[in-house]
Amino acid sequence: MSAGGASRHRRAALWGTAGAVALAFLVALEVAARGHGEPGPLTTQVNALVFAPKPGPLYGGLALMMVVLTWRQRFIAAGAALGIDAVLLLVRWAAGAEAAEGHSLGTGALWVMLGFGVVAVTRRTGAERVLLLKGVGLGLLLVAARKTGDTWLFITAKTRPTVLDQYVATADHALGNPSWLAGRIVEATAPFSTHLLQLVYGQLAVAAVVVALYQLRDVVVERRFPSHHLVRTFLVIGLLGPGIYMLFPVVGPVFAYGPGASGTGGVQWAAANLWPHTPLPVGVPEPMTYDGITPRNCMPSLHTAWAVAIFVHTRRAPRLLRFAGSFWLVVTLAATLGFGYHYGVDLVAGVVFALTIEAALRAHDRGWDRAGFYLVAYGTTLFAALLLSYRYLPTRMAAVPEVSGPLLLLAMGSVIYGYTRVTTHWSRLLTAPTPAVPAQIRAETPSDHEDPETDTEHRDTVPG
Repeated sequence: MSAGGASRHRRAALWGTAGAVALAFLVALEVAARGHGEPGPLTTQVNALVFAPKPGPLYGGLALMMVVLTWRQRFIAAGAALGIDAVLLLVRWAAGAEAAEGHSLGTGALWVMLGFGVVAVTRRTGAERVLLLKGVGLGLLLVAARKTGDTWLFITAKTRPTVLDQYVATADHALGNPSWLAGRIVEATAPFSTHLLQLVYGQLAVAAVVVALYQLRDVVVERRFPSHHLVRTFLVIGLLGPGIYMLFPVVGPVFAYGPGASGTGGVQWAAANLWPHTPLPVGVPEPMTYDGITPRNCMPSLHTAWAVAIFVHTRRAPRLLRFAGSFWLVVTLAATLGFGYHYGVDLVAGVVFALTIEAALRAHDRGWDRAGFYLVAYGTTLFAALLLSYRYLPTRMAAVPEVSGPLLLLAMGSVIYGYTRVTTHWSRLLTAPTPAVPAQIRAETPSDHEDPETDTEHRDTVPG
């Protein structure tokens, strides 16, 4: 077997294994959700073929799928999706079927994505079939990730009756309990601040799709995907993050020390009604029981991690996207604290979490070297150390905030510095000119890139 054939065989085996693992994971989540009386991600996905779903993820997935289509095909796909939704909307209206609030469109987008999957299998061959299947898979992955995330959050609430908020809140004294300060600022500047922060916080996925569409804009011309792009980072963050929620369940200051939000929680569940006006006293933390509805989704802050990923992937984009990436990061951080959804130490963990995953993905795509291995190992170790310190050293951190606070920021800064330094070095290697090789040596040396597909699949690209 040639080197190119062996490489394609390995890639096919890798994708097959990943698909089998993903299917097993979805089935496990489905079983777990049904064990608690709720439909899982597979059931909700099938329901979306008929019943009105939330529109955002489905049309976002359709937009990602269309990066492999020509402009004519894109207009046909968008028109078909909207037409199907319009017909179904009329049918539901005529039948008197009531949809849940915010559920109206999206079924058409799902049908179109599945339709292009059928076209890829039955009407395409070779590289064109693979490219179209990759586009369909990317769109459906975004949709599946949303459904999977919702199921994960439901499971965290049902399987983790006690939360560790008192430990995290005590450790947060090291940073001066920034959520209390941010909460008062948001109240003082309402309603402008609340509307702005809620808009940015709730539309993070839309921002990610916009950045991803920019990164994938040349796929239809080059007939291949770049080796690294934002969607991959988003999906990996969303896959690994909820696992940490299960190990370190936390609900957030507005729930543990306030009246709750979004219809969950309440003062009856809170340790004390303190957020955001009454300073949090330092005490001996202990696990506390909380309701079975509120997701335990604070540690680490995945909104922070996703906003960091958007920021990183817009650094080499045009000025408008660079500004938007910076704006989204700053406003997302303000919203997570100002609405009481997170403690300050959650954000520190989220930054380390995001940059470690981003470094690992980039190192994997370009080929692992010593710098990449050390950076990922350091980020992983530091992330684990942060969680252990929040759990077992919170009172000591609160006792000497003048020491523990700067140490936390220094630890986060070290990962930022390491990531910047290593990825800058990788970018210089990528753009460095190749030394000239004498013609006689070139003629006598076998080519390492006899397979064009193998060559393009392993090229490293700079994010953004």
